[in-house]
Amino acid sequence: MTIRPDQTADEAAVIGLWREGGMMRWSDPRKDMARKMTVNPEWFLVGESDGRVMATCMIGYEGQRGWINLLAVAPTWQGGGQGRARMAEAERILRAEGCAKINLQVRATHTRAIAFDEKLGFATEDFVNLGKRLVDD
Repeated sequence: MTIRPDQTADEAAVIGLWREGGMMRWSDPRKDMARKMTVNPEWFLVGESDGRVMATCMIGYEGQRGWINLLAVAPTWQGGGQGRARMAEAERILRAEGCAKINLQVRATHTRAIAFDEKLGFATEDFVNLGKRLVDD
């Protein structure tokens, strides 16, 4: 599987992968993708195999903390190191920018994702995550 930036033609496949993984619940994925394409679009990575999108990873950085969002791997590719490869590439990009810390937001009920992240060295921190929607999608 190759890692490359997202392209407009990937939209349906990316959204399908996110829906399959139960990742899209509160916002319009098309609008989320369009927003990302206005800020470091090259940091919206997809994993491609035989012309098909099989993984995604969206990276953000505001100068203090890096964020990794929407890490997804198609079920047929899970367990083969593809999620790990996406995270490694995200870390490489963020380190090159001078990022000192990466944050993840994972639903508390997504225990498989939490276990995966912990294997990569992430730890639960004693914070409360607060959010406020500025745009209703």
